Amino acid sequence: MSLTLRGALVLGIGAALGLTLSLGAGVLAERNTAENTLPWDEARLLAEVLERVKQEYVEPVDDSVLIESAVRGMVTDLDPHSQFLDSDEYEEIRISTTGNYSGVGLEVHMDGGIVTVVAPIEGTPAERAGIKSGDRIMAIDDITVDEQKVHDTISRMRGKAGTRVKITVHREFEPEQLEFTVIRGHVQVKSVRAALLQPDYGYVRITHFSETTYKDLRKAVTQLKRSSRGELQGLILDLRDNPGGVLDAAVDVSDAFLNSGVIVSADGRGPHASFTHDARNGDILNGADLVVLVNGGSASTSEIVAGAMQDHGRATIVGSQTFGKGSVQTVMPLSNGRAIKLTTSRYFRPSGDSIHEQGVTPDILLDSADVENLTAGVLEHRTDEGAALLQHDAELREALDVLKGERIMHSKAP
Repeated sequence: MSLTLRGALVLGIGAALGLTLSLGAGVLAERNTAENTLPWDEARLLAEVLERVKQEYVEPVDDSVLIESAVRGMVTDLDPHSQFLDSDEYEEIRISTTGNYSGVGLEVHMDGGIVTVVAPIEGTPAERAGIKSGDRIMAIDDITVDEQKVHDTISRMRGKAGTRVKITVHREFEPEQLEFTVIRGHVQVKSVRAALLQPDYGYVRITHFSETTYKDLRKAVTQLKRSSRGELQGLILDLRDNPGGVLDAAVDVSDAFLNSGVIVSADGRGPHASFTHDARNGDILNGADLVVLVNGGSASTSEIVAGAMQDHGRATIVGSQTFGKGSVQTVMPLSNGRAIKLTTSRYFRPSGDSIHEQGVTPDILLDSADVENLTAGVLEHRTDEGAALLQHDAELREALDVLKGERIMHSKAP
């Protein structure tokens, strides 16, 4: 799919986050025929309701608020993935897909009004300031984190590069709260992480699909090869809890491991909503074994990758049933920095099967109860990153066994 056609934004988005997109073909066409004009009775109904609310609602409501609420309700009622985006929501989508913004560079987790630092992004102002994984953010510029408005905490950490922001955190085992004055800078959010699990066996995790994912994947595989003894014997591609993202990125990632064949096709009503993506010759692993690790949080474009690998017999899919989100959203810019995110296509695996509400069934199903009871073996003799991953991740250890053709304690999927 072209990145330049009309500049519309096409999403292969995860149902959990709903915040990722890719540049793609526009889908709006001029429709001036009488059959597509809004019927007068329906238009009058909207006008009547607006007038009643303005005149008789218990409190006065601004016209712009009423109109935005009407539009938001209209779009949201179409399906769970269509959405009206105000200027702030539109900006969040832009950040999540491009991976570029100005701020401090923290990955955070929000749960029950608590904002916890997952990790400072490498090379960012937050890392240089000394903020660490596990720190709990208590205040930004002396404004206490409000559990009802935790997203405000994130937005206050962003801002123009070169400006200052004070971040107050609680750190375990520290008697008092710590304060950090951070100079905001340009931040590049990375979606790819990699490590060498064992000699000749690599691991790549993709957290979401952004415009930089494919480039970062190639770089990661190249570094793994250098760290190994030459060509890799196998690779684990971890897509667990990956909610999706940029459609073109998922196509490129799939193409990276295939030499030919259909990757994904889509069907829709708009002039650019139906398409097929095919793989080009060139496998970055040169045919080495591949395992794709998935779970119920693997959705949308993650399922495109897993489905393509499975249908072409390129990889063994390991884990649990994926989410089952098989639709494409197009973000259509509106006036004043707003937009609508509209479902425009449904996509299909190379086999022709739909992912929507079905998901991808792994070749090897991991029994969660059995996996939780597994021990880590003799990994305590190693202290590198790969050993740390294996030590704390039983599913990853099982996937490595599958990759190496060793002990298999799980069942074949039907």
